[in-house]
Amino acid sequence: MMMGFGGLGLLFMLFFFAIIIGLAVWFVSVLFPRAGRTQEYTLPPHQRPSAPGTHAQGSAVDILKQRYARGEITKAEYETMRDDILSS
Repeated sequence: MMMGFGGLGLLFMLFFFAIIIGLAVWFVSVLFPRAGRTQEYTLPPHQRPSAPGTHAQGSAVDILKQRYARGEITKAEYETMRDDILSS
């Protein structure tokens, strides 16, 4: 006696479950879209890497002001660098 589709029944069953699992993964990715993203989105804006082919945000003086505000450079270094930037 032959029941079902024979050998093809197993293939149809595997195909069916592959579709079910694929839909479940897609549904979870739609519900939680940020789960797969890297850590760069949790970094402060001044530490985020810029996209390839884009220019750095802000002018050179703005970047210099940010570095001074973060304490990376001293006041003397800031003033020297600012004068160099503005004179060129």
